[in-house]
Amino acid sequence: MLNVRKIAFIGGGNMAEAIMRGLLREDVGIEVCIAEINPKRRDELAAQFPHVQVVGDAAEAAQWGEVIVLAIKPQHAAGVLDLIEPVVTTDHLVISIMAGIPTSKIEASLVPGCRVVRAMPNTPALVGAGATAVCSGRKASPDDLDLARQIFAMNGVAVSVEEKLMDAVTGLSGSGPAYVFIFIEALSDAGVKNGLPRDVATQLAAQTVLGAARMVVEGGEHPALLKEKVTSPGGTTIAALHVLENRGFRGAVMDAVEAACLRSKELAGK
Repeated sequence: MLNVRKIAFIGGGNMAEAIMRGLLREDVGIEVCIAEINPKRRDELAAQFPHVQVVGDAAEAAQWGEVIVLAIKPQHAAGVLDLIEPVVTTDHLVISIMAGIPTSKIEASLVPGCRVVRAMPNTPALVGAGATAVCSGRKASPDDLDLARQIFAMNGVAVSVEEKLMDAVTGLSGSGPAYVFIFIEALSDAGVKNGLPRDVATQLAAQTVLGAARMVVEGGEHPALLKEKVTSPGGTTIAALHVLENRGFRGAVMDAVEAACLRSKELAGK
């Protein structure tokens, strides 16, 4: 059980919905309130979640909650922080999932001594298979960080890192699903090129990625060792791996993560 009862979400987008679904799915006795500015989205949320409060006022939701989850776009941070600043106290725990916004900026915009935790979830949280990293602001306690980790673990895996590593998290797991989607699409295209129907090719490609990932997560073996188990001398897999190595596949992936990491730093003004 979580040692908190009321969680308020500021912003009712897909990620807020995913986190909330995890809380409700686990039936941990949490009450939820969502503040969403878009009337159409408010109606959708109210229809889907009849036991959740859905309001249009961010300050109303923030004042009601014990934990406040800032699930808004980074460009809206200043305006929303101004709205909730009069009602936020040091009794609140503020959890931000805004990409690129450091805890220090949130702390400076709210009451002195405000407890802030920053999180970087990813979109697979929508299906309960997310990967989230959390880090503490200056005043957040170990218990605060542990509570945040528990909340996000309800939608997958949650780990703690130092805040200086959050840009790397953004480049790896935050943006990572897009890399995997394009890989699945490429596998499917290759299957179609070699005669498979599109639906069969996509199903086989997606399941292959899912199965391989589960072997890494559940088996505990290093990916290199698992790769070796698939690679027979003179076989088909080593022929394919040779092409990937010659085309710089490994280096391209590393460069992509680094580019996303650098862009995260730019967005944060670093």
